[in-house]
Amino acid sequence: MILLKIGVWLIVFILLFPASALAEEMKRDDLLKERLSYYSLYQHQTVPWYYLAAVDQFERNIQPVRSDLQKKEGPLSLTIPDEKWFGPLHPDPSNLSPYFISFFGGIGLDANGDGKADPNDPEDIFGSMADFIQQFDSFEQAMTYYYERKESIRQVMTISEIYQHFNSLDLYQHVFPLAKNYEYSYRSTWGDKRGWGGRRMHEGTDLFAGYGTPVLATTYGKIEELGWNDYGGWRVGLRDIHNVYHYYAHLSGFEKGLKKGNYVKPGDRLGYVGSSGYGKEGTSGKFPPHMHYGLYMENGRTQWAFDPYPSLKVWEKNDQP
Repeated sequence: MILLKIGVWLIVFILLFPASALAEEMKRDDLLKERLSYYSLYQHQTVPWYYLAAVDQFERNIQPVRSDLQKKEGPLSLTIPDEKWFGPLHPDPSNLSPYFISFFGGIGLDANGDGKADPNDPEDIFGSMADFIQQFDSFEQAMTYYYERKESIRQVMTISEIYQHFNSLDLYQHVFPLAKNYEYSYRSTWGDKRGWGGRRMHEGTDLFAGYGTPVLATTYGKIEELGWNDYGGWRVGLRDIHNVYHYYAHLSGFEKGLKKGNYVKPGDRLGYVGSSGYGKEGTSGKFPPHMHYGLYMENGRTQWAFDPYPSLKVWEKNDQP
């Protein structure tokens, strides 16, 4: 079990800190330029680059945390399953004829004109995905047909919207979630017992600070939740491009103008440390002021919590006051 937890954390670490994992092979700028070159090659009016980037990023997110998926090597991760590429009734996957693939209802195309619809050729893959998306009235409709699972569709849509809003692939910066010019303290509280509302484990890290200490967005993302819940009090939920949900709880209030659906960048103010929660709306003062910070990973099948403490230590060190 301990080895399993370590393995999961290493996978998530690579997702959250890709520059360190790829530094030996390629600088981040070169990597992102290469990715964008493929997205741009097959983008057009109805299929902008950020649609293709979102599907590719979603696949990059889930492959390392799914035992049934092969982790694709190289700068691109999009893999179209055989049953979609060739069609469910195609008798011979070694036959890469675009004609036969089309005849059996596959979506695989010969996008680069070499006479083969090769499911391992990046140009054919992205050309086929662009053509597939174009056949639908909207990107969401295409993703609904392709992924079927509601949460996976929502993840891809969110990634696409974040890319579109910031008009960049370089969205890897992270910062510490509390303003560094305020007093604060924290330690690893992952797995501690909690009693209010029934016996449960603590899925996060508590960062203690005075009332009103600014709470900051740790990453580029989209606000998915904003408001009250009985456990977390006034809370904010933020989703990033890595399928990771960032959960901030026990706030005393929100930044003026912050709304569900807003896009934020690292360092944007979300709210303020408080002691809300453990009761009906408005309950406060049942514990010392602090901010609960949690991280949840989505793998295309389910979502689970993982310990944010190692990430916080890295972001605290790298983030200058």
